Amino acid sequence: MGTEKVNILVINPGSTSTKLALFNNEKCVFQDTIHHSLAELSQFSSIEDQYQMRKQAVLWFLSQAGQQKSVDLEAIVSRGGTLRPVPGGTYLIDEVMVNDFGVQGSHPCNLGGKIAFELAQEQGALALTVDPPSTDELCPYARLSGIPQIERRSSFHALNQKATARHLARRLGKEYEALNLIIVHLGGGISVGAHQAGRAIDVNNALDGDGPFSPERSGGLPVKDLVDICYSGKYSREEVYRLLNGGGGLAAYLKTKSGEEVEARIAAGDRLATLVYRTMAYQVAKEVGAMAAVLEGRVDAIGLTGGLAHSELLTGWIRDHIEFIAPVHILPGELEMEALAAGATRVLKGVEPVKTYHGIDMNRY
Repeated sequence: MGTEKVNILVINPGSTSTKLALFNNEKCVFQDTIHHSLAELSQFSSIEDQYQMRKQAVLWFLSQAGQQKSVDLEAIVSRGGTLRPVPGGTYLIDEVMVNDFGVQGSHPCNLGGKIAFELAQEQGALALTVDPPSTDELCPYARLSGIPQIERRSSFHALNQKATARHLARRLGKEYEALNLIIVHLGGGISVGAHQAGRAIDVNNALDGDGPFSPERSGGLPVKDLVDICYSGKYSREEVYRLLNGGGGLAAYLKTKSGEEVEARIAAGDRLATLVYRTMAYQVAKEVGAMAAVLEGRVDAIGLTGGLAHSELLTGWIRDHIEFIAPVHILPGELEMEALAAGATRVLKGVEPVKTYHGIDMNRY
């Protein structure tokens, strides 16, 4: 890495990898992705048991970068964990937050927050997280489901959606807080958010089965038929969940989660693949239309992001349906590492106040 100055370590754990980077403010000076094989992961009975393995990956990365564990970092920032609902922003990772990692489910990003906290404690740096997945800025109308026993929850690609929204705002020469945007994350899960004046006031729950189907998730289903499946005696509770998350969408219809494989099948004349893939685009467009209604038709721009936004076929089909609403911008891939560093930089420079997590009661804001 040479002698380039660094002040931020970024940690982003995924299901089979740990992405790591060193930044000087918002400039990445060294990065790597450490892949964890299925054989390696199979040694652990739970994600929580992977903690020491993931921490050693971080320390190995620092050594490869020519750094020591005690490198003079100002901040260590991790992708957020599955916390209680909070508004968006950059948060201090403290003991309260560490104790709440996993409160809404098990995920490797919970480990990243704990590692960031431990390393930061050792050297007096700030431990931070930015726009965690539990970011919840829903307006009151978006919370009611139709029966009091169920409340709609916000669970979406908050980090990448908000990073994309800020990037799109810069492209338009305006502030994120001054725009109405619809942001679509096209990945293993698909989330479509209505961003009004810097807040995601409505979004489909991309994790638990809401909105469009995706490469591995069912999206919203006909309710009565789902109830019938649940009580058919053919499926356990876990198997039904698997149909909704992990085994739905493309995986259910085409036995693959790969957009590239589906497009190869379409090119070879596979009619079922064409129907299913185009239907996924159709459902995404329908959700964009719903979010346009949320914003009362006042939409400055629509941004398509995520891994599947690289597909000209898919984004072309979506664009055909939604271009009448507002200009469509394609911003493929994900900006998570940059977004984490940018959030930390805003705090370090005093541009944005750091927030403190208290397991926020949603009725308070």
